[in-house]
Amino acid sequence: MMENTPPYTELYALLHISPEASDEEIRKAYRQWAQIYHPDKYQSSEMKDIATENFQRIRHAYEILCDEHKRQIYDIYGMEGVTSGLELGPKLNKPEEIKEEFERLKRRREEEKASAHVQPSGSILVNLSLPQFLNGGGILRGMGMASEVQSRISKRNTVALGGNLAVSGNSGGGGATAVLRHQASSVASIEFMASAGLRSLLGIQTSRHVSLHSTATSGITVSLRDGSINLSNTWTRQLSETSTGNIQLIFGVEPTIAVGWQRKEEKNSAAGELKFGTGSFGASGHYTRHFSAKSHGRIAGRIGSTALEFEVGGGRKISDYSTVRMVYTIGIQGIFWRFELHRGGQKLIVPVLLSRHLNLFFATGALMMPSSLYFFLKTLVVKPYYLRRERRKALEKCQSTSAQVKEAKVAAEKAQQLLQNVAIRKKNKQSETGGLVITKAIYGNLKASKKRSEQGGEEDDELVSQVIDVTLPLNFLVTDNGQLKLHEGIKKSGIMGFCDPCPGDPKQLRVEYTYKGDNYEVIVDDYGELFIPQEHHMV
Repeated sequence: MMENTPPYTELYALLHISPEASDEEIRKAYRQWAQIYHPDKYQSSEMKDIATENFQRIRHAYEILCDEHKRQIYDIYGMEGVTSGLELGPKLNKPEEIKEEFERLKRRREEEKASAHVQPSGSILVNLSLPQFLNGGGILRGMGMASEVQSRISKRNTVALGGNLAVSGNSGGGGATAVLRHQASSVASIEFMASAGLRSLLGIQTSRHVSLHSTATSGITVSLRDGSINLSNTWTRQLSETSTGNIQLIFGVEPTIAVGWQRKEEKNSAAGELKFGTGSFGASGHYTRHFSAKSHGRIAGRIGSTALEFEVGGGRKISDYSTVRMVYTIGIQGIFWRFELHRGGQKLIVPVLLSRHLNLFFATGALMMPSSLYFFLKTLVVKPYYLRRERRKALEKCQSTSAQVKEAKVAAEKAQQLLQNVAIRKKNKQSETGGLVITKAIYGNLKASKKRSEQGGEEDDELVSQVIDVTLPLNFLVTDNGQLKLHEGIKKSGIMGFCDPCPGDPKQLRVEYTYKGDNYEVIVDDYGELFIPQEHHMV
């Protein structure tokens, strides 16, 4: 598909016009199709009903494409954008303005949808120690739990309640936190916070967008134990389309200054931070690479007055909502494995201390062992499992869409009925003059279409179900001067008399035709241009 072609082209396919068509070309196409599908042209009630249904589709496409603003919105966001409630008018003349307004409305709908549900999140941390276990002690070194429930109580107000518990050796503690967040305006918010437990605090924080790319946050907390006060200020600025930077200042018992940077692209993300406090400093950073939609790798490091460590690992998405990760860490505190399971807003994190001593041989073995085990399991267990699951999903999808495909094929056959008389008349006229005649046209699944073209005999039901005969609508589209053109970038399933016989699968159009007594054949992709007759199509 061409780079400049709009991603949404079904309405253009219905009218059989190019996405670059002028207003006059749109009106001309509409008038031509209206002559075919206007209900008043048919006497029988059955044909009148078919005509009415297809005429409404044609008119709906015309009403959107002949309106400059609606057409701009459709080209960018399709029918979702047209029906989203964008305010059309002088304010939205540019595609950038339309995009910004659509994203704003989309975010608002998502927020309203989220406000109807309570959003829970939580984490469980289980610290294990292999040296402690080998020395006769228990393997459990410590444990922690945290949980939060967030709910929108009104359009501008959100409440979050949370708590945490931690146990390490023979000591432990916990706390509870409550936060009230108020959205004062579209650019400003304020939070009130209170916590009880080991850290009993009262606090307030305000945040405001000071410009299109900058945000400022200020806060104050008061300790209920000793009355100490901490002031914090954070400035965040978008440095480019993919990166942001921030500066944080904290004044109080432990004054701190921190400078951070984040960058996030489609397949890569990175972050770094420098932090300075009274008698201490630290630096940290990480880089994540997404190898595919399901797997990623990560390296990270920390250095400072109290820390020196390096970690490497990766993760894989095992379902729509679940991700597993494994990280190897080596530092002055020892050698660790860390296993993580993320599902929705819940996390299970299991750090395993392997050794307190930095032995080169042991450190190398600890790094290589999980990698070797992963590739072994991936080859013999994980990959076969996913292949079976994908086949099962494909079968379930085929079964779930079969009724939808049948309905689409029935609708396409009905549309073809109204094209039949004109198509036959055009075909006969072209035959008399030795012009362009479509003898066979099949549209559908790439592999099924190929098998069908090679078999030549009886086809099984599975192959037939994945293709549709479009000989008649293509004969209808042949012009009086004996030419046929399907525009590049237009998905062919949207053409009148076509349908999508195999949703989600790659499709092709195979056309056999005669011209001046010779036989021709051509195959084009779903979005490819078709222009016939062409000399190089000769069989």
